[in-house]
Amino acid sequence: MLAVPGFVGSALDPLVGVLGDTARRRALLLAGGLVFALSAGLTAASVGFWTLLVALVIGNPATGAFVSLAQATLMDLAPERRERNMAWWTLAGSVGYLGGPVLLAAALWLGFGWRGVMLALAAATLPLVVRARRLPVRSAAGDLPFRAAIRSALAALRRREVLRWLALLEAADLLLDVLHGFLALYLVDAAGFGAVGAALALAVWTGAGLVGDALLVPLLARVPGPRHLRWTAAAALVVYPAFLVIPGMAGKLPLLAVLGLLNAGWYAIPKAGLYAALPGRSGAAVAVGGVAGVVGAGVPLALGFLAEVVGIAATMWLLALAPVALLALVPRR
Repeated sequence: MLAVPGFVGSALDPLVGVLGDTARRRALLLAGGLVFALSAGLTAASVGFWTLLVALVIGNPATGAFVSLAQATLMDLAPERRERNMAWWTLAGSVGYLGGPVLLAAALWLGFGWRGVMLALAAATLPLVVRARRLPVRSAAGDLPFRAAIRSALAALRRREVLRWLALLEAADLLLDVLHGFLALYLVDAAGFGAVGAALALAVWTGAGLVGDALLVPLLARVPGPRHLRWTAAAALVVYPAFLVIPGMAGKLPLLAVLGLLNAGWYAIPKAGLYAALPGRSGAAVAVGGVAGVVGAGVPLALGFLAEVVGIAATMWLLALAPVALLALVPRR
């Protein structure tokens, strides 16, 4: 149910990015918003596995068109503020990441149910689409022909600087989404937490991430992004192993909170670096990011299979490769 839509969306992301550097960017962005609203409505009306799967398969690539091209347009509007604008973007996502479950819980408590939440999501998307019609949604590439946009994206994949930022994004994700996906399992199966303790740890992790993303915005006005990445990676290389080694809730929760603060910017800064490596070709940046995302989607699966063989505790040590990769790959300038 979750994997198939994700793979479909990742497979279509490169095409979305290529079309984003053509004259079709505005139409594709608006269509993505409308189709996402349709997907949310179909999810609310689903009556079984297959209808729900179809609704999610429709919605995932639509989200890519609506969200990814909006991000690309933001990067084009103010090239000199890429890092700070990506920090604002990430902060907005963190607010939604934390607020979404709260709103869902409130809706369930009020008796609306999850279907009501999905209908509200569909309705809330439509004003955003209307507002997007008035924004300067154009590619800085100058509306390339489709074939030229394809050649531009393929050429980007051969550039060393582009590959560096793609590798940084995928490596940093080990202590972002990948850690989040395995955290509760590790705490219950290996660290001896109960269900309530694991839920508390996830709340601490998410809350610390929100605070870190909020602090990152003013910090980037004073500290260059690459320097911030190197400093926080060096600190995480100490904090994360300590989190794995120190037993008990009293020892692990504070370290988890510190780790959530440290990895703020690990998505925003490399993503801004990717756009900076392809000035004026933000659609190509979306396309190559989609190609890397297809590869990265297999990482949790591989770690899951490994955990079945060697155990979740041993597998978690591999996530320490994230700060090692950042220290090795982040450019000095």
